[in-house]
Amino acid sequence: MDSRLSNSLLAWLRCFDAAARQGSFTRAAAELCITQGAVSQQVKQLENWLGRPLFLRTPRTLVPTPEGQWLAVVLRESFGAIESTLAQMRHTPAAHAAATLSCSPSFAMQWLTPRLGGFFLQHPDVGLRVFGEFHRIDRTRMVRDGIEAAVRFDPGGYTDLEATEFLDEWLVPVASPAFVAAHPGLLDAPDRLRPEWLLHDGSAWEGADTFEEWQHWFASVGATPPAWNTGPQFNLSQLAVGAALAGQGIAMGRAALVLEDVVAGRLVPLCSRCVPSRARYSFVTAPQAGPAMVRVREWLLEEGERFRQVRAMALPRA
Repeated sequence: MDSRLSNSLLAWLRCFDAAARQGSFTRAAAELCITQGAVSQQVKQLENWLGRPLFLRTPRTLVPTPEGQWLAVVLRESFGAIESTLAQMRHTPAAHAAATLSCSPSFAMQWLTPRLGGFFLQHPDVGLRVFGEFHRIDRTRMVRDGIEAAVRFDPGGYTDLEATEFLDEWLVPVASPAFVAAHPGLLDAPDRLRPEWLLHDGSAWEGADTFEEWQHWFASVGATPPAWNTGPQFNLSQLAVGAALAGQGIAMGRAALVLEDVVAGRLVPLCSRCVPSRARYSFVTAPQAGPAMVRVREWLLEEGERFRQVRAMALPRA
């Protein structure tokens, strides 16, 4: 059998690699920017060519067979070596080229962007291009899309990238002064929080449960959670906070996103209890970050420490 890496075979292997890492043809298709049917067909052609199945297909996920696991490991190591070599060989044009930073949108809007002026004052020679997205990243995607670093809010667990935690997060329910005035007794009684009042960030991070942050907060303060079948859902924390500012209900505030509004009196912390989130903010790069991103990382560590000091004075802990 001819085992040379033809163009077709390479395409099949790329689709298989993405499907194995993502555990889903649909997510692999999103990564590769092709259709789900195309990924499924390419993997099927690879299986036919090999004469053996590589996945057990279940309704919810793809489970690699032993042969599929073997091939997935070999491909990950091989593609990783190729990508690492290309990244090191790639010429970076000179000094004022903009470095690309992918950042969780709510954090970029509320915390990062207002502070960037200070970074540019310290480092006027560093160009920085920030774009908002919250999809989980890996080394393959960073190399493919030219992403030099990312800021992510999640529980971590990066295996092929270097992640530096620069800020933990506290969770606290918040509502507008008008909402609190219209619903007496909210300030100190978690059990009085009715489900229809709760505003949900339905995707706190990729893979999080729809009600992750409210569930975690209720468990941490030892209160009985309400039913979760009512209450508006949003796909960004900042949208839920915006609804709270408009008097539409109670959002689970992340301190980094709501502290300014709390200090200004636009939002009121409820129940006097902040709890640590299961997620944190991490600066994620390939193992050998460029000089510009090293400076960004150092600056984020400094800013994170400054913010913690302000937060400790402004918000109560459980």
